[in-house]
Amino acid sequence: SDLTSGAKSARLMSVRVIGLCLVLALSFTMVFAGCKRSSDQEEEEPIVEEPSEEEIFLWPYTGMEAENEEVIKNRPLSVKIENSAAARPQMGINQADIVYETMVEGGETRLNCIYQSNIPDEVGPVRSARLSDLWIAPQYQGLFLYAGGNDEFKAGLKASDIANMSYSIASKIFYRVNFRSAPHNLYLSLSKAYDAAKDLGIETQSDTLIPWNFLELSREENEDSTTDAAVEDTTGSALSNATEDVVATAGAVTVSYAGYSAARWDWDEASKSYLRSQGGKIHTDSDDERVTATNVVVLFAEYTQRSALDPAGHPTYDIALGGTGKAMLFKGGYKYDCTWTAERDKPPVLTNSEGRKIPLYPGRTWVEVPTLSTSVTVE
Repeated sequence: SDLTSGAKSARLMSVRVIGLCLVLALSFTMVFAGCKRSSDQEEEEPIVEEPSEEEIFLWPYTGMEAENEEVIKNRPLSVKIENSAAARPQMGINQADIVYETMVEGGETRLNCIYQSNIPDEVGPVRSARLSDLWIAPQYQGLFLYAGGNDEFKAGLKASDIANMSYSIASKIFYRVNFRSAPHNLYLSLSKAYDAAKDLGIETQSDTLIPWNFLELSREENEDSTTDAAVEDTTGSALSNATEDVVATAGAVTVSYAGYSAARWDWDEASKSYLRSQGGKIHTDSDDERVTATNVVVLFAEYTQRSALDPAGHPTYDIALGGTGKAMLFKGGYKYDCTWTAERDKPPVLTNSEGRKIPLYPGRTWVEVPTLSTSVTVE
């Protein structure tokens, strides 16, 4: 009986051990399966990547979107273009990013057109340089294209590092037309200027171009080339025409260089631009398109009479386009009073009475440079 009892106990113990092993095995299997399911679930969860924002490149002298980073490094082409009645309508001035209008001998004005974002095939008529160009061209690191100049200009040019592409140096891209008489018949194949510069050993790109200050456009607005109410300033807040910088509405502005050279700009709400007239007549380009500008900047500058005379015996001027002075900005149908500051190698910066930069609207800019005493009428 003792043996029988012992056998029974042994069998009972074996059953208990086997049961315990089964329980442990089942528990281990459930834990492992649970871990595996958890691991599988984690692996199956999709990984969401944050979309990377595409970098936008802006033309430095229009604030509009450029196709890539390389093109905005192209040094601008600075072209001296005649603006007498005999020269109008000119060819290609409506494609310039920035146009400077300065007074020359006899009460006439002459233009320095800065091209970078839009290079027309042909421009003209091209005429001789003035001392003011010794300021304008280097402020933009421009390749300077012109036809001659007086001895004082030539001495200043020699002492500068301006990229000289005059008619006598880059003659193969200049040509004469038969629909105008000399000296109003010299034109320029501007689309060939960069290749000509390379042939002359002139560097055509720069990493140190200094841009003008523009309001920012969204991508959609930039593509539509619009410059109206949807623009935003650099802080992201919507532009308001009630800003403290606004002095008055400006439906028209007239800069009275002289009776027949007076420049007038009329605000056009439909195109969001200023429309130009000169000498009481509508100013058009050679394609019969009205000359327009998104921004009109008036830089009052000191004119100093020099000893050199032009062929007609009129005195020439040096124009101080460095330092600081009074300015007016016209954009969006409004006038802004400003102070301008510029250096020999830096373009103008416009600031308000508190020293804050006043930005331009993205688009083309025309810079009027009257004397300190020139009358400017705002309507």
